[in-house]
Order: sequence, then C-alpha cells, then structure tokens
Amino acid sequence: MSMENETRDFLVLIVNTISKVLLWMMINTFVGIYFGFAFFEGSPSWQNIVFYIWFISSLSFLLVHLKKKWNLFT
Repeated sequence: MSMENETRDFLVLIVNTISKVLLWMMINTFVGIYFGFAFFEGSPSWQNIVFYIWFISSLSFLLVHLKKKWNLFT
C-alpha cells in the first residue's frame, strides 16, 4: 500500500512545521532560561533587551517562513 503523493507531501509539511517550531522553542527556552536572559533582576539589562529583540525577530521570521511554505502548498 502506498500513499498518494499529495497526502504524503501534506504530512511531510506538517512534520516539518512541527519540528521547526519545536527547534525554535527549544533554542529560545535554553538561551533564555539557562543563561538567564529572559529574567529581569530589577531593571532590564542590555542582554535582556538583545534577547527579546532576537526572540521577536526570530519569531516573526519563523512565522513568515511558515506562511510562505503553507501558501506554496495550497
């Protein structure tokens, strides 16, 4: 039994999307918690500001990338 090509492509797209989002989440969680950049101690330092700029810019890049991938499928 083989799967139709469109169904296989759709499932591969779903798995790729989930893996990219999980990788993005693991990287940002590790950097934010392990190095302490996600937490403020009194007032935000330059490291906190750089981390949150990276966080928001990488999130926006990821969302645009995923939107383009999903639009190519439809």
